[in-house]
Amino acid sequence: MRLEKYSGLLYAVVAAMVTGCAGRKEPDEKMEAYLMVFHQDSDHGLHMAVSHDGYTFAALNGGYPVMAGDTIAEQKGIRDPHIYRGSDGAFYLAMTDLHIFACEEGKRDTEWERDGELYGWGNNRGLVLMKSDDLINWKRTNLRIDTASPELAEIGCAWAPETTYDPEAGKFIVYYTMRMGNGQNKLYYFYVNDDYDRMETLPELLFEYPDGVTTAIDGDITRFGDTYRLMYVAHDGTPGIKQAVSDTSVGPWTHRDEWVDTEKGACEAPNVWKRHDGSDRWVLMYDVYSVDPHNFGFLETSDFETFTDLGRFNEGVMKTVGFQSPKHGAVVSITASEARRLIDRWGIAE
Repeated sequence: MRLEKYSGLLYAVVAAMVTGCAGRKEPDEKMEAYLMVFHQDSDHGLHMAVSHDGYTFAALNGGYPVMAGDTIAEQKGIRDPHIYRGSDGAFYLAMTDLHIFACEEGKRDTEWERDGELYGWGNNRGLVLMKSDDLINWKRTNLRIDTASPELAEIGCAWAPETTYDPEAGKFIVYYTMRMGNGQNKLYYFYVNDDYDRMETLPELLFEYPDGVTTAIDGDITRFGDTYRLMYVAHDGTPGIKQAVSDTSVGPWTHRDEWVDTEKGACEAPNVWKRHDGSDRWVLMYDVYSVDPHNFGFLETSDFETFTDLGRFNEGVMKTVGFQSPKHGAVVSITASEARRLIDRWGIAE
């Protein structure tokens, strides 16, 4: 896939952040659609798809990236996008700054940024943070974790960032996978300022696997009733999804040892989103990278105790239009006017 003509597409888009309220949700606007963000290994750019019913997702921009990775990331590629809607009505987009095929594509002289024996597979040091009021105009920050403190200089990775709100602190947090050198992957978090362009605290441990050895990656936090549910990937045998529970958004977490997903092979990148059809159902979406072509799997729950298998994209009730083989996605609810704005800007597959 050739991306040259898409490299500048953002840019009007990233040029400025809308400072008015044109993109803010009005009090009487209902959530009537869904926006999915994801990346694809073929281009390492940001992709979007819209759904009006929460079952069929149609690609924007003809299935091409709406943001080309080489225009927003230091490594000339992004992965693991996550989108969060704040109570302020703004959208917070976090991505891994990483291109795993950069050497093959002539974007880098070495396989990784640094020695793989010292820093591990896919080593990187930064995140891409973006904020928007209208889903069209974005303010971007390239955040380097390794320069925040001398003790972080030797990090081995900063992967799969997500954003949520800590009501006790009254602040947004960014949480992500990190390891030091080529050590154990764990989940960390830091508080971020309201402009979403600066760390306000140094990273603190959010969660590690109870045995102190097993890798834990790809955290996703959902507030459910009076509890917080952390879905994450445990590399405890075949990698899959487990759950931990806490009374706060930053723990401490009570580990549950049972597997949540029903896959026979490996999966990763859990993301939980709520249906807004009045059914009080939540969807757990995840990336089944052990199948070829890779695909997303879906479970549904009303209590976070029992989960119903909805199958994978195009193998059950969940469908795609205009795209295939998505990687590491996230879904957020949007209004009808926000969906129309995206479709008017990018077009939608039919």
